[in-house]
Amino acid sequence: MSAKGPFRSWLFAPGNHERRVEKALGLDADAVILDLEDAVAIAEKPATRAMVVDAMQGPRSGLGYIRVNAYDTDFCYSDICAVVHAGVDGIVLPKLESADQIKSVDWLVSQLERDAGLPIGALDIMPIIETGLGVANVRSIAEAGTRVRRLSFGGGDYSKDMAMNWTRGEAEMAHARAEIALASRASGLEAPIDTVWIHIGELDACRASTETVCDMGYQGKLCIHPEQVGVVNDVFTPTAEAVAFAEKVVAAFEEAEAAGLASIQVDGYFVDYPIVDQAQRTLDLIRNINAKAT
Repeated sequence: MSAKGPFRSWLFAPGNHERRVEKALGLDADAVILDLEDAVAIAEKPATRAMVVDAMQGPRSGLGYIRVNAYDTDFCYSDICAVVHAGVDGIVLPKLESADQIKSVDWLVSQLERDAGLPIGALDIMPIIETGLGVANVRSIAEAGTRVRRLSFGGGDYSKDMAMNWTRGEAEMAHARAEIALASRASGLEAPIDTVWIHIGELDACRASTETVCDMGYQGKLCIHPEQVGVVNDVFTPTAEAVAFAEKVVAAFEEAEAAGLASIQVDGYFVDYPIVDQAQRTLDLIRNINAKAT
């Protein structure tokens, strides 16, 4: 998969469950996250480290990430030391709360990459912002100058930390989602990844949640069940009509610009540079999606 994505669907699988890991790695998720954190019992965490690294060495359909335990736990350091390994595409870092924390992890990963003979910066690091403090500090986190390319949001721990009721309408999540999206854009990061939808089997509601964050400037969503992957991929994939219109906009504007014009109408729509930029993003995204499929 290209480093430019797509990054629509991120499917979690418990790292110590061999059958689920094997199944997840063969599905159509853009990225699979093998978990060392919430899905793994404390007693099993150390032994699971080698299991998830081994799993990453086999065939898979998308990118392979490992979620380590949070920075302030007894497991984080040893998790990171174990998973910085060839064949692992990246680390998901939960409950990140400060710029100092991500700088520290970035430094550690760089030293481990050097020791392992890997290029410095080879492993992606995707933090999950999922506490009140993390949201309050998200701008400094995004501006920390580390290898982080994109942030993600964790609604479960965020609602717990904030003593919120996580409703199906998710109105209580709007502020945190907006803060993460704004911080990402202001700092030149990629669009962020949204939280999971926790209601298994409620695919229409999962679609509605996904459509909400797509409209808020997110590029993908975390998934906790394979049935959610298709829904998420569908929402974040431009329709044939959207692609055709984007192609028409870009072609018409190139012709107009050559004639000295910078604002035109296309099928009744006013088109200037911002609209052309959006159309080009649509074409770049569908190109990456099609490249993944080949």
